[in-house]
Amino acid sequence: MMINRSIKVLAGAVLGIGLMTGGALAAGDAKELKSVDWHHSGPFGTYDRAQVQRGFQVYSEVCAACHSLKYIAYRNLMEIGFSEDQAKAIAAEKDIEDGPDAAGDMFTRAGRLSDKIPSPFPNDNAAKASNGGAFPPDLSLIAKARVGGENYLYSLLSGYEEDSHGHECPAGTYSNPYFAGGCLKMPSPIADDLIEYVDGTPATVDQMSKDVSAFLTWAAEPKMEERKAMGFKVIIFLLIMSGLLYAAKRRIWARLH
Repeated sequence: MMINRSIKVLAGAVLGIGLMTGGALAAGDAKELKSVDWHHSGPFGTYDRAQVQRGFQVYSEVCAACHSLKYIAYRNLMEIGFSEDQAKAIAAEKDIEDGPDAAGDMFTRAGRLSDKIPSPFPNDNAAKASNGGAFPPDLSLIAKARVGGENYLYSLLSGYEEDSHGHECPAGTYSNPYFAGGCLKMPSPIADDLIEYVDGTPATVDQMSKDVSAFLTWAAEPKMEERKAMGFKVIIFLLIMSGLLYAAKRRIWARLH
């Protein structure tokens, strides 16, 4: 159990290093991204709750070792299908620093629904020291910050190759054709059966890559479904108004003729 936990912590660490320092190695063109028919794609797409929940599990057991999700509160987990009791239980697993108390001291308490998902490090310097000098970025908006969004995240996470296609990657870097230049410092942060899904889904690299990409897309835009629903209502309203205005125009100009 301790060995498996150490592997997960290391995976989160190298993910942070890669996201922060990989850009310095970029040169040339990257391979065209894989295109996934995401459940949330299109004007009427919605998040696949089961997939997003699995993605949260990947984040919690792998990515959270180094990355915060500072714009997401535990209560937001109810939006992806967790019950209130489940969200409370997830929050209670975390120790949250609070205070000061009446004596002016800070104290630690169990997490609450109102708490934001915390950083695994007490400060930025501690985060850098634990990741080879690179600061692991917050993942709240990472799907918006990368061109290609979820397709980029999925392609990168599932796209590592042993073959560097005729060119040598520098020492300490790894071959991935979806990264500009083909070599980046981040080794693959996930591996088959690294975690055990609660719902029994086989935890393959491909599956975990899709699930965590879908989750991070939701984290970056949790109100997407509301936005799409409102847009649809606005379009219906405009169509009705256009019809009424056209009918009024015909009636007015009919009298003039």
